[in-house]
Order: sequence, then structure tokens, then C-alpha cells
Amino acid sequence: MKNVLVLCDSPWHPAEVIKMGFAPLEGDEFHFVFVKAAKDILTPERIAEYPLIICAKGNAVTEANNNPWYEETVTEVGPKEFEDYIRAGGGYIALHAGATGREGTPFAPLVGSTFNGHPLRCGIDVKITGKHPVTEGVEDFHIRDEHYRIDVKAPDAVELARSYSETGGEQVACFAREIGGGRLVMLAPGHCLDVYLNPQFKKLLTNAMRWCMRK
Repeated sequence: MKNVLVLCDSPWHPAEVIKMGFAPLEGDEFHFVFVKAAKDILTPERIAEYPLIICAKGNAVTEANNNPWYEETVTEVGPKEFEDYIRAGGGYIALHAGATGREGTPFAPLVGSTFNGHPLRCGIDVKITGKHPVTEGVEDFHIRDEHYRIDVKAPDAVELARSYSETGGEQVACFAREIGGGRLVMLAPGHCLDVYLNPQFKKLLTNAMRWCMRK
């Protein structure tokens, strides 16, 4: 069993959704450790204990506190420390709210993309576009979710899936990167609980975890 650190809880993205969404994946293969108050818990030594970090929160302390959880010279772990962790062989998944770094914000360069908003919740078709261990066995699927507008910035990003909706157009839904000795995956869907319970999304997320941990 591998311990997976899950950072969650920020405005509009409560931890309850993430915990309920990950519950079916808890078992012999994965054990999830959920952290909400990242600012006061994370240290470089602590994150090094985990083979995989899943960031499912934006840069806010908690759902009830919209102040940034990362403050330079104050917070012990931020984009630089996460990048060092990945380069040293760690795995990192930027999941939905964890991929909301806008142009010029601290976490956008770490993920390798920028977030440019989304229309109202809508029906979205997710289509697999890349052959990769992350997409192995995953079929195209339909969800109802927030349709993130994502601009990929990292030249080494390998596109794996695209998403389509009437109001959101065509967007990149998933990509993978290898950074130093580690691996990173960006997954744009994940606002609603039903997304996590979708069999194809569950397979996509599980594959991403295994690939990032080199399983």
C-alpha cells in the first residue's frame, strides 16, 4: 500500500467532495492522507515521505479562508519545493482546482499551464487523444462538470485528452510531463462528485497515480 498525500479544500472546492470521490480508491493499493491546512503542515521533509502528491486545491487556505496558503518567505513548501520534490523522483497530479494557476501566479509554471476561467456547469465530452500509460484502457466519456479553459505552456507537455462542450468549446483536459526524475499529470475535470464516480474517469485517475509513482 502506498501513502498518497492529497491537498484539498479551497473556496468553491470543498474537501468533502474530494474525500468522497477518493473513497472508492482507498484499499490495498492506495491510502490517502488528506491535508487542508497546507500552510501550517507541509515541510520539505514531510512531503518527501510520499511517493505522490495530488493537489486538488487552489491557492487559498481553506474553503472558508480565501487568503493565499502560499506566502513567499512564510510558507515552507511552495512551487519551488514541489518542483524540487518532483525532480528528485516524486509524482505530482494537479487535479481540477490544483490546476487553477492563472498567468503570472506562483503555481502556473509548476504545472505547466494556465487557467482562464470556465462557463457554468455543463455537459462535457472527454475524448482520449494520446496513447500513454495514463490513458491505457480508458474510453471516451461524458460528464457534467465545470469546463476549464486551459492553456498549455510547458513545451514538454504530452497531451492525453481533450474536452468539448457547447459553452466551453474545445479544451485540453489532461496532459503528462516528465520533470527531472519525476512525473506530473494535469487533470482538468473534477469539480463534481459524479465525475469521480464515473468509471472512465476513475480509470484515468488511477492510471495517472500509478504512472506518477512508476507502478
